[in-house]
Amino acid sequence: MYSTLEQKYQRIQKELMAGVLALACIFLIGTLWYSLVEGWKWEDAAYMTVITLSTVGYGETNLLGSRGRLFTIALILMGVVNLGYIVNRFTAAVIEGYFLEGIRLRQQRRLMESLSEHYIICGFSRTGRQIAREFQAEGVSFVIIDAELESVQKAQEIGYTVFQGDATLDDSLLKVGITKAICIVAALPSDAENLYTVLSAKTLNPDIRAIARASTEEALQKLQRGGADAVISPYITGGKRMAAAALRPQILDFVDGILSGTDRQLYMEEFLLDPGRCPFVGQSLQKAKLRSQSGALVLAIRRIDGTLIGGPTGDTILISGDTLICMGTAEQLRDLNQILGPINSQQFRKPKQG
Repeated sequence: MYSTLEQKYQRIQKELMAGVLALACIFLIGTLWYSLVEGWKWEDAAYMTVITLSTVGYGETNLLGSRGRLFTIALILMGVVNLGYIVNRFTAAVIEGYFLEGIRLRQQRRLMESLSEHYIICGFSRTGRQIAREFQAEGVSFVIIDAELESVQKAQEIGYTVFQGDATLDDSLLKVGITKAICIVAALPSDAENLYTVLSAKTLNPDIRAIARASTEEALQKLQRGGADAVISPYITGGKRMAAAALRPQILDFVDGILSGTDRQLYMEEFLLDPGRCPFVGQSLQKAKLRSQSGALVLAIRRIDGTLIGGPTGDTILISGDTLICMGTAEQLRDLNQILGPINSQQFRKPKQG
């Protein structure tokens, strides 16, 4: 679905084109009349038609009878009405900024086509805005899709790449590059909309990682069955965090500081082991000496089958497709990224500084 602004731009284009085509038809009718009915030369007929439509006030090219003059009057009226319509629509387009909007829309379309390995945020409500802030802080490429014009305008004011459309529709997802995206976050207000979005996204790109928002436990289960890789319930998660803040405040502050980078000292990052680039696949952690080479600590390893190994020992073997969950300073994590291959840049992002 095209955005409202794009629909308006296309409408004004069609109106101006219709006016130009009507003017061309009137010119053709006038030329044919003077040539075929009045028996003039083609050059004289075309010239007479032009000066008549432009109402410049020149005299008749050749003498006209009563019939010819009546036709000329009708031709003048048709020309004046048509030219008035074109001028009116052109003036309205200039005043309302449709031409500038057309340039912006073309730039946006080219930007959408150039997106690759990006993130898609569906919905720019309070949740979507916070996700966008985090993505921007992390320096990742992302695009926002929302059906509400007001939300789209707010995102544009901030400077985000945004598309107005219905995220539950395949056509809208294709326009924001779903086939080339690596992750989609369904943060729409309705659980049903989030479910439709996940189903559409997984149909168009089975390899995409889908994150969804759920309001209830029932919706959480349905989204998981619908193919969502992770489902977050703000109420359940918020309740757990509040309980943790009451029971284990120091641990919560420490973990929050690492995940968000607000302590500006330690960060957490994940690295996917690619056998084509990582020289340590098949080796043990002790033999790989990742800690001694980079200073970063391997907290856990997620196997490709989903098994999580917490606190891996030196004897733990690194396997192709493993995801290493590591902690360290920004410099240590950058060193580890280089040591591991380097790993695909999408798997390592420069940690944000606050």
